[in-house]
Amino acid sequence: MSSEPSISVFNDAYAAEMYESFLRDPASVDESWRQVFRFAQQISGQDSGDGVSASPESLRKVAAAALLVQAVRDYGHLAVPLDPLGTPPSGAVELTPEFHGITEGDLASIPGRALGFDNRETGLDVLERLREVYSTRIAWEVWQLQSDEEREWFRQTFISSELTRGLTSEEKMQVLRRLSEVDGLERFLGRAYVGVKRFSIEGNDALVPMLDLAIEEAAAQGAEELVIAMAHRGRINVLAHILDKPYRAVLEEFEGMHAAGNAESGTGDVKYHLGRESRRKVADGREVRLRLIPNPSHLEFAGAVLGGVSRASQRVPGAAPGTLDMRRVMPITVHGDAAFPGEGVVAESFNMSRLEGFTTGGTLRIIANNQVGFTTNASEARSTKYASDMAKGFDVPVVHVNADDAEACMIAVRIGVAYRTRFGKDFVIDLVGYRRHGHNEGDEPTYTQPVLYSRIKSHPTPREVWGRKLVADGVATEEQVAQTEREVRELLEGVHAELRENGAAGAAASAREAATSPGATGEYPGAPKFEAVDTRVSRESLISLNEQLLTWPADFKAHPRLAKQLERRRDALTSENGVDWGHAEALAFASIVSDGTSVRLTGQDSERGTFSQRHSVLSDVENGRRYTPLANLPGAQASFEVYNSPLTESAVLGFEYGYSTSSKDALVLWEAQFGDFVNVAQPIIDQFIVADRAKWGQDSGLVMLLPHGYEGQGPEHSSARLERFLQSCAEGSLRVAYPTTPAQYFHLLRRQARLDPRRPLVVMTPKSLLRLPAASSRIEELSEAGFMPVLDDAGVTNAGRVRRLVLCSGKVFYDLARERDAQQASHVAIVRVEELYPWPHEELSRVVSKYPNVAEVVWAQEEPQNMGAWNYVSSLLPTSIGTLMPLVYVGRTKRASPAEGYLTAHQQEQTRIVVEALAEPAATKGPEPDRKRKVGAR
Repeated sequence: MSSEPSISVFNDAYAAEMYESFLRDPASVDESWRQVFRFAQQISGQDSGDGVSASPESLRKVAAAALLVQAVRDYGHLAVPLDPLGTPPSGAVELTPEFHGITEGDLASIPGRALGFDNRETGLDVLERLREVYSTRIAWEVWQLQSDEEREWFRQTFISSELTRGLTSEEKMQVLRRLSEVDGLERFLGRAYVGVKRFSIEGNDALVPMLDLAIEEAAAQGAEELVIAMAHRGRINVLAHILDKPYRAVLEEFEGMHAAGNAESGTGDVKYHLGRESRRKVADGREVRLRLIPNPSHLEFAGAVLGGVSRASQRVPGAAPGTLDMRRVMPITVHGDAAFPGEGVVAESFNMSRLEGFTTGGTLRIIANNQVGFTTNASEARSTKYASDMAKGFDVPVVHVNADDAEACMIAVRIGVAYRTRFGKDFVIDLVGYRRHGHNEGDEPTYTQPVLYSRIKSHPTPREVWGRKLVADGVATEEQVAQTEREVRELLEGVHAELRENGAAGAAASAREAATSPGATGEYPGAPKFEAVDTRVSRESLISLNEQLLTWPADFKAHPRLAKQLERRRDALTSENGVDWGHAEALAFASIVSDGTSVRLTGQDSERGTFSQRHSVLSDVENGRRYTPLANLPGAQASFEVYNSPLTESAVLGFEYGYSTSSKDALVLWEAQFGDFVNVAQPIIDQFIVADRAKWGQDSGLVMLLPHGYEGQGPEHSSARLERFLQSCAEGSLRVAYPTTPAQYFHLLRRQARLDPRRPLVVMTPKSLLRLPAASSRIEELSEAGFMPVLDDAGVTNAGRVRRLVLCSGKVFYDLARERDAQQASHVAIVRVEELYPWPHEELSRVVSKYPNVAEVVWAQEEPQNMGAWNYVSSLLPTSIGTLMPLVYVGRTKRASPAEGYLTAHQQEQTRIVVEALAEPAATKGPEPDRKRKVGAR
């Protein structure tokens, strides 16, 4: 870093040039320079309007002082002692007068008003005040904000004492009580359950009183609900002291009396992953709702889920459809210092935070900074000075506080909530503490951080630090501090003793219940039972909705080519051509919102559709004005929302999952640009979507639309990894469908909007079928039928002649049917399995029974043998088709990559699959060719 003064012979010329410009036209220079020049003239005895130049020396000193003032604002955070363990701050030479070519004596000769401080007598007084604000207890990084209004708000906040005021004596004693409870619970658990994992909060104890204050401050600003996401560290303490989880319930979990937690199945989750809801009465007498959302150990992904939960809860009951009040619900995310810069989903969430379809009016983000990851030091975990530095790139203010300075922590929260309320943006508090134990209570941290943990071992707890301060300040006596600690300890010991005395019978009953639970005996049903729902829509209603979708404002000018395409939908309902996929989807959405269920659809190109199939949002070709027919249906009882998302899968899918868990009255859909891209969201699928009911007893009706099908577009544009979803199907975790007609898709969506219990729906959606004439549906299929898990072969005229039954799912059906018709292969029937989970055993068995002379059943698929549905269906088909029936696999061989990269290779494989699937059964045509793979013949 250069130590060259900013105001020197190198910069004097620039200052003189700026001053000349000021004399010619004061408005030609920035206000900060105008202020410097006006006061430089005044202290030189010259009126700012007389046109006479101030002395160069006085001008130089005032300009240097002005730069020093700004340097303290910009770099003051580098001088704040943030580490509770005593690491000195790095400081910065720009914070000294000498760097700028002046002395403290020079500052004493400059009036405070010359630097814009009318309430300070001299420049030296100004410097002392600025150091007090910026370099003493709280480290501010706010001047990088791009908005003048926001920077001015911080200036006024620092001048005023309304938000920066200290705590009253009563508030200080309240903090002491809370820190005693936080510390007391952790110490008690450590003594009672030695070495048991709890991921204690110790070292960042101030987090709990900070959350207390955030609740009060947000409620005072009109919040009715606060939703919190955090990882496992400190979670048990937050559950007990913020969500009011009784101490007895906490200890019962440590005793193993609640093995399944709040889950529906016998698996449950560990105690430091669970969520909870409660209500708290705030200062003005109102009650606010509090929610801590459940979260697995995938750290920062819960923050994305939190966004969706909050957005759904911000909808205003009884207001116009889609109305949001973002002050009603405030989201809070507690991050880890290693995970905040390390997990990409954090950056994704920041990037989404102010987008129209994803904003929640700002999240209060607190980094619980341990100064170490599992065993990894900060210098090995990030390339930045602060764990929070990434946030500055998203135009977010950042505050750093020492976790041992409880009062500074509370001031930071007060300002953070006020900023979020005022500007509707995120606010980051970097709570710099430490981790008293290893990564968990059974870990030995001195193996890798011996020096750090030597300091931690000898360092007093945050409660002790705060208690000593209160005694030193005369706020409390030593006896009062000790008494508070005793009360907490005695309370916990009493609860524990009562639990041990009376808990044996309860523990035995719990063990008996667990031993006879469905999870223990393997009797869990394959899927939850639900009542059949009527998804038909009358012909008259469909025609009316169709007309509404094609009616735009009189002055709206759609793209001529697009208007012509959409105009065809006017006749499609009554013509032989029928409706295509995009048309059927629009009618499904229109009928759903008309019935009173909201629809929310997001994805990277969902407004238009990746394959130009949807066009749910139209743009005026003359002025760019946008119009969404589905959001303007006359008489609709619910809202329709569609948003293009950023180029992000994990955070967006997490957001939509969260939204779906908090909006039981909405059909929530996320669409992948190509189905393969769902790979990037795998943690959300595995940790939240699939297992949420098993772990947390939580329901979601989220729909994932995943374009899937082999058209020779290569490995990354073919497969949505159907096999991975089917592998995860158990205990009714999902519904998985691969429909082949627009009508089936229509009914599938309508069914999902009405089904109870709700579970996520995975839909393998088409690409090449979107406009395939053979894949269209007539209006009768929408108005008179419903979703059918199995579709029989309508092209078979004589079931007795069928000797080979080909079963398949999805797009490959049309390849098979086209070739079968070309060959006039009457010995083949092609049956489509449209819903793979829950497995349609009864429906499939009924269809198979229609073909009495079948000699062989084929499962045909485009995907490789180790992918697609084969590994899943191969164990289920024998029961459905009869265990003695030969079962043959036809498809690609086992492969590492999902599809061919060359169109010619794809065409060759596709042709081979079709030919083999349609061949005569082996039993009727002699020896089987070597190239045929006969699998599991029965």
